[in-house]
Amino acid sequence: MSSTATASEHIQDLGAYVSASPSSYHAVHEGARRLEAAGFTALDERQPWVGGAGAFFVIRDGALIAWVTPEGAGATTPFNVLGAHTDSPSFKLKPRPTTGRFGWLQAGVEVYGGPLLNSWLDRELRLAGRLVLRDGSEHLTATGPVLRFPQLAIHLDRGVNDGLKLDKQHHMNPVFGLGDPEQEDLLAVLAAAVPGGGVAPEQIGGYDVVVADSQAPAVFGAKGEFFASGRLDNLSATHAGLVALIAHAEAGAPAGGPVAVLAAFDHEELGSGSRSGACGPFLEDILARISDGLGASASQRRQAMAASFCVSADAGHAVHPNYPERHDPVNKPLLNGGPLLKINANQRYATDAQGAAFWARLCGEAGVPYQEFVSNNDVPCGSTIGPLTATRLGIRTVDVGVPLLSMHSARELCGVEDPYRLAVVAELFFRTAV
Repeated sequence: MSSTATASEHIQDLGAYVSASPSSYHAVHEGARRLEAAGFTALDERQPWVGGAGAFFVIRDGALIAWVTPEGAGATTPFNVLGAHTDSPSFKLKPRPTTGRFGWLQAGVEVYGGPLLNSWLDRELRLAGRLVLRDGSEHLTATGPVLRFPQLAIHLDRGVNDGLKLDKQHHMNPVFGLGDPEQEDLLAVLAAAVPGGGVAPEQIGGYDVVVADSQAPAVFGAKGEFFASGRLDNLSATHAGLVALIAHAEAGAPAGGPVAVLAAFDHEELGSGSRSGACGPFLEDILARISDGLGASASQRRQAMAASFCVSADAGHAVHPNYPERHDPVNKPLLNGGPLLKINANQRYATDAQGAAFWARLCGEAGVPYQEFVSNNDVPCGSTIGPLTATRLGIRTVDVGVPLLSMHSARELCGVEDPYRLAVVAELFFRTAV
């Protein structure tokens, strides 16, 4: 994708990215593939780095940080960081995952984050993630459609349309075949799905595998104005950041400008408390090493951080036409009305007046409309990586994102214009001094 792409081209590319990214590990692998194709250099945290201008990236588990250091960058050059996340609410495979009874083979899964459980019913689902062998080698795996959470027929629950209640332990056990669970092994299915001929299932020492929808993303609507896909929260922002950073690098980072950084964290849906999450040290570690490479002292690094800025990009809520009472009575964002500026008095979002003004400036210069989002006072507000990054690093942060319907569904809904508009503003942000 280039900075001259259209909204239609961008949404098709977002669909391709989502399809290639059924897990956070696949999302960073696909991101790395695109970055390397654009000339970025992969770095290893365990090795020394040479400082200076260039385009680089680092992967830590299911998280990725990529950056472009311009010519002329020095010890006090600030960072313009776009933060996003690679995980989505789903289900994660448990230890000893092959279960079942009454002739059914079932997968033992644990709820990951806060999915809309009913949206996962009666869909053809796949498994994806990483396998780690006993020798320490790591392998991505992704099956085709192998799972389904079958819903109970209405004939056996006549009151289901008056209120569906799903027990996470007893009702959310997907089927994947027929047979004796003592004679079958779901891990063998995952081992065979490793690209390049598979691996031996008996060598699997550990795994991080999630359930993902197998249905392809689609553009639809009377005028083709809608886009339906799994994992729009938050691959819509991760993809926008990738497209914007690559376009920024290809256009040539302006000499003396900020260091442009994309930070795509894992585990946001769980609270970000991990070594690859926003509460962990990943971003701080990388920014410190970039500063070291530019010859910064501890004092100069603090100067650079004080002048830095973070745009936390995560999906937000569009007004729902069937539930208007759940939204603020004045601020009612629409699909294709532009990316959201997310505001919360209790700092569930990190936006303040300075951040709001900067976002307004960026959108104005980019020719992109934006919409303000604030929660109904009677509805608790969700949160993002924004407050976490601001608290950990002290960088001024603004929370933004693509408006969605059906957030945390197996298949979410956005407008075809908004992801593209977010990428356009993100590219401008990467090259703009605050």
